Amino acid sequence: MKIGVIGLGLIGGSVALSLRKNRPSVQLYGADKSSLHLQQALELNLVDCELSKDQWSQMDVLFLAIPVDATVKLLPQVLEGVSSSTLVIDMGSTKAAIVEAVAQHPRRDQFLAAHPIAGTEFSGPQAAFEGLFEGKITILCDAEKTAASSREKGIELLEAMHMRLIYMDAAAHDLHVAYVSHLSHVSSFMLGQTVLDMEKNPETIVELAGSGFASTVRLAKSSAAMWAPIFQQNKRHVLKALYAYIGHLNTFADALEAEDTDQLLELMKKANQIKPILEGMAQNGN
Repeated sequence: MKIGVIGLGLIGGSVALSLRKNRPSVQLYGADKSSLHLQQALELNLVDCELSKDQWSQMDVLFLAIPVDATVKLLPQVLEGVSSSTLVIDMGSTKAAIVEAVAQHPRRDQFLAAHPIAGTEFSGPQAAFEGLFEGKITILCDAEKTAASSREKGIELLEAMHMRLIYMDAAAHDLHVAYVSHLSHVSSFMLGQTVLDMEKNPETIVELAGSGFASTVRLAKSSAAMWAPIFQQNKRHVLKALYAYIGHLNTFADALEAEDTDQLLELMKKANQIKPILEGMAQNGN
């Protein structure tokens, strides 16, 4: 089986490594807009050889692991350039705009929209590792629009990487991930910026910041080039989530300003209700 991966960063590189481990007979081809990333991917043995546009039609499966705005532009071209038996899988963190981009494409049934709920704050080929998707949820969106034979091929590959598959329509996907994924990244980016604005001495941050700060601001190290298009594509839902979050912050600030200890306690106790949910996530390996 010949598998191509376009985009050889954390997600695409980890797809390649996972397939290399779990499907050692596959031949892996890779492409990246960065010649340095392509060179690194080859040196790290993420892929066997470079993937050219002329070779798209030779692939049995082609993964797109690129920023979501680039996916919207490239996906229709990829479907035009593959063979009638090639399955194309995108791995983006938004879905509505991507599926809309090929809704009327004559080869829509050769496309499977997937979002692995997996990642780290690191980027580039050197960030990739083979166990990234182990036991992690991957959402398949509008999967009924993919031809049965292609869908089965995609499911088999994703399950070979030990992903746990769930199904959702694209609109619902974008709504839910705005709250449980995208908002946390906005919060982390802006927390990091606030600390940089308020604390001018980097050494003080290093000396005084505890594990709580490190874990809360960790996502601020994520690739801005990847996340800016995600926020833009999911603007409506991210804004709704963000304004709700700002409302809670304002309520907390007002209670603190008024020295209303009872309300502060009540606000935090209500937030404590997320504890069993997080404990359940930990038990499920998320």
